[in-house]
Amino acid sequence: MDWGLKNRLSKTISPKTGKTVMLAVDHGYFQGPTTGLKNPKEDLPKLLPYADSLFITRGILRNCIDANTNVPIFLRVSGGPSILGELSNEDITTSMKEALRLNSVGVGMSVFVGAKNEDRTISNLGRLVNEAEDVGMPVLAITAVGKDMVRDARYLGLASRICAEMGAHIVKTYYCEKDFDKVVEGCPVPIVIAGGKKIPEKDALQMASNAIRDGAVGVDMGRNIFQSDNPIGMIKAINAIVHKNVSVKEAFDIYKNEK
Repeated sequence: MDWGLKNRLSKTISPKTGKTVMLAVDHGYFQGPTTGLKNPKEDLPKLLPYADSLFITRGILRNCIDANTNVPIFLRVSGGPSILGELSNEDITTSMKEALRLNSVGVGMSVFVGAKNEDRTISNLGRLVNEAEDVGMPVLAITAVGKDMVRDARYLGLASRICAEMGAHIVKTYYCEKDFDKVVEGCPVPIVIAGGKKIPEKDALQMASNAIRDGAVGVDMGRNIFQSDNPIGMIKAINAIVHKNVSVKEAFDIYKNEK
């Protein structure tokens, strides 16, 4: 791994703890205005100090994030369909030159294993890695799960391993209660978990804690933070679990005390 790529990764995965709290705010690229992110210019600045990096599209980055921010940027570079269409019909939408222009520390895209267009999205990942390696840019591969797919260790392990085989430097996947440690074991690159749909705060904290216990290096969480009734308390609580290994009870107290 080249120096530049290692250096960019160190901006997201803390060299001190080996862990990361990525804040995912890219939902609008296929969902449009999203609860908790209807006005990103107002909703996001208060959360940035507590994120190790921000996973975001170029449009929201340019229009809603102050260029003086110190938060590292992981740029979503895939897209195409909306929530009304076939979600696996994605392509690369943002160039590597654009990622460099925006001073990104990494780029990310979705891969739809088992979906209608799995072959194209896997090929897209391979091409993205080729371009990224040329400039020392880390690639985050996201294992997107369709409505009809079971989020079990067998499927998540398959999708995560394929992403690593294609050259992804980090994999984002879902947590499963049974055998998630085997998903991690079968993936030779770091794994971060997706938060998924909004669930009760204590449940989200428990999920993050379990994932770290089972070998994940962190989270790339969005809705369970910005849709919380206490977003700052929630991201602080997640931070404490990921970087300080506090108990779920202690983390829940952090969340409540911030109100």
